[in-house]
Amino acid sequence: MTPRGALEHLWMLADCNPAALDDLHVAGDDPGLPSIYRVGTLAAATIGAAGLAAAECFRVRTGRRQRVDIDVRRALAAFRSERYLRVGGDAPIELRHPVTGFFATRDDRWIQLHANFPHHLKGIVDVLGCADDPASVAAAIREWDGAALDDALAAAGLCAALVRSPREWAALDQARAVASLPLFEIERIGDAPPEPIASITSITTRDAARPLDGVRVLDLTRIIAGPVAGRTLAHHGADVLLVNGPHLPNIAPLVIDNGRGKRSATLDLRDAAACEQLRSLARDADVFLQAYRPGALASRGFAPEQLARLRPGIVCVSVCAYGHRGPWAGRRGFDSLVQSASGIVWNESSAASPARDGRPFGAPRHLPCQALDHGTGYLAAFGAMVALARRAQEGGSWHVRVSLAQTGRWLQTMGQIEDGWRAPDVGLTDVADCIEQTASPFGTVRAIGPAERLSLTPAFYARPPVPVGTDAARWDA
Repeated sequence: MTPRGALEHLWMLADCNPAALDDLHVAGDDPGLPSIYRVGTLAAATIGAAGLAAAECFRVRTGRRQRVDIDVRRALAAFRSERYLRVGGDAPIELRHPVTGFFATRDDRWIQLHANFPHHLKGIVDVLGCADDPASVAAAIREWDGAALDDALAAAGLCAALVRSPREWAALDQARAVASLPLFEIERIGDAPPEPIASITSITTRDAARPLDGVRVLDLTRIIAGPVAGRTLAHHGADVLLVNGPHLPNIAPLVIDNGRGKRSATLDLRDAAACEQLRSLARDADVFLQAYRPGALASRGFAPEQLARLRPGIVCVSVCAYGHRGPWAGRRGFDSLVQSASGIVWNESSAASPARDGRPFGAPRHLPCQALDHGTGYLAAFGAMVALARRAQEGGSWHVRVSLAQTGRWLQTMGQIEDGWRAPDVGLTDVADCIEQTASPFGTVRAIGPAERLSLTPAFYARPPVPVGTDAARWDA
């Protein structure tokens, strides 16, 4: 599958205007990073689709078409944005806790732990009955068979994944549930009259300067996938208000990288008054973006159908790890864990270190970037913009659903590149032309800029990143 072919596939899956493809230009091909998977195709397709959807929103608002360019090299730089981030001239602090990683089990399997948050680390060592250092954890895991430990950690609500082969994954009920879902869903969930792309009447004229000028987005996400979606909407002009819980952990470099273009507030949704404040914000929002586990917000009154009754015409976007169907729908997960569970790590590792004498491969190997996170984030932004255009043309309230596992499944269907893992890596100096610099409360931030190029409305960040909770939980006047 070529990058352009993959992008056209997304466009037609969403039933978008075919004529818009005449304005699209795609350059480059895989392998752009060391991987047997077509990561560059995924990057160019998802980022390019989001750019084309932004151009279509601008056309719906103003009647003006524009050229959209996407280059595989620049798209891959965006897919690794957190890796290239520099603050005050220095690389950010390490993203990983030492207990995060792969460990060998008693039955010679590999299990991956995700322990970057203190409560996840504590839960893991409580299950294992050991100290919270890598040596103690490794010794304790050697007392477990892989599948049993995977089940025990999942039952405790923790973040881990057994490294499975593609065949093992395909045999699971969750894999079949994911296979039953489309790559993404854009569903009408309620009736509402047509309304402009942006609900703020003062900037819904043909003179809109950017595709999403005046669009109000509530961003209830953390880490990478959901925040990338909100960041993408911001760099096409949306007013994005990030709302985090003051008690919820974050990862500092990701706050910076994915906070560009956004304001940042906190609301503790364990408190009834805070929930009412969020409902007030939702009444004036165009997009409600969230990445809590399926059903987690419904108990507090923020299910998509509840929001559609509260604010007819709203576009709800839901991001999760393993999909909204199946026995793992509520399982906690991150990009690297989904890679391990679904066979991606197995294939990458086997290609670089083939099994000998029937024994498992050597050290496990991930994709060269958080491709499922970034791809899912851009798909979420793409779906939101498609839904906004539909709302303008036919009305309705809408629900967009994406997941890391669905994105990973699509990547796996693209086929593999023989010896693709031998491609050279790409360092900071190789992407120097993709980096933008801005002053921020954190210091001078140097980070990868938007990869999509729109001829009339170039994507850019109107705001620098700010610390969590800097702003009041209210819309700009």
